[in-house]
Amino acid sequence: MSWRSLPLIAFDTETTGFHPEVGDRIIEFAAIEFRLSAEGTVESQTEHHFLINPERPIPREATEVSGIRDEDVARAPVFAVFAQRIRDLLASGITVAHNYAFDQRFVTSELARCGMRWPNPPAELDTLDMSRRLYSEAREHNLAAFSQRVGVVLTGAHRATNDARACGEGFLELTRRHAAPDDLAAMITWADGIGDPPHTGHLVRGEGGVTLFATGRHQGRPVEEHPDELAWMSLARERRADGTGWQPVFPPEVRAWAERFLRVRASGRNPQGAKGFGPMDWGIDPPVTG
Repeated sequence: MSWRSLPLIAFDTETTGFHPEVGDRIIEFAAIEFRLSAEGTVESQTEHHFLINPERPIPREATEVSGIRDEDVARAPVFAVFAQRIRDLLASGITVAHNYAFDQRFVTSELARCGMRWPNPPAELDTLDMSRRLYSEAREHNLAAFSQRVGVVLTGAHRATNDARACGEGFLELTRRHAAPDDLAAMITWADGIGDPPHTGHLVRGEGGVTLFATGRHQGRPVEEHPDELAWMSLARERRADGTGWQPVFPPEVRAWAERFLRVRASGRNPQGAKGFGPMDWGIDPPVTG
C-alpha cells in the first residue's frame, strides 16, 4: 500500500505544563488533515481545532508561550466533549507530530480519563526525530528551526493549528528531499516510526488497533503494558540445533519492530521534564543519554 493513499494527520497540543501524570491538561488540540495525490502533492487540507477547558488554572509560564489565558478557555468544552472525535481522527490515517512522545502522552492521558485508549494509528511519525537524524550537524531542531531548514513558513508559532500545519508540511518536504519510499511499511522504517507489527504470528493488532502479544506468557495483552517482554524479544537467543552456537529466537522483522517501539514509545527518549519555558523550547526534548 502507498502511504500517500492514506490521510496524513499532523497534530499538536498546547498544555498547562509538562506532566499529565500529575494533573497537567490539554488546553488546545489541533490537527491538519492532508489528502494527497498519488504523486504526493497536497490535494486538500482540513483544519480541526479545539480549545479545551483544562479544569484547572493555566500557569503564567504556559500563557507566556501560547498566549492562551484562563478567560480564553473558561467557556470552552472539556476534553471529554471532543474525545471521540479526536480519537477517530487520529485513528484515520498516518499521524505525525514534532516531538510525538509529548503530544501522544497528553492525548493518551486525556483519553484515559474518558475510558478510552490511544487509537494506535496506522503510522506514528516524529519530525523532531527525523530532523535529528537527517540533519545531525544542526544545532537546533525545534519546530521553528526545522521549518526554516526545510523551507516551510511557520507563522504564529506555539498555537496548535499553526504548529500542526508546519509539522505536516515539513514532513512532506522531508519525504521529497530524502526520497522516502512509496510503500507504507518501508516509509515507516525510513522514518523510524511505529506501524503495524510484522505478520509473523508473534504480535497482532487487536480490537481498537491495540498491538497485542500473540504468543508467550503475555498472550492477548497490549505490548505497551509489558515493555520488558519486547526488550526480551529483541535480545533473546537460543542454541542452534547443531550445537554450533546461538541464534535469535525471533525473526529480524520482529526484533526490529520491538526495538523501534521501545525507542519511540517506551524508552522516554523525549522526557517531558527537560523543557524550558522559552519560546524556542516548548515541545522540544533532548534525547536521554547515559
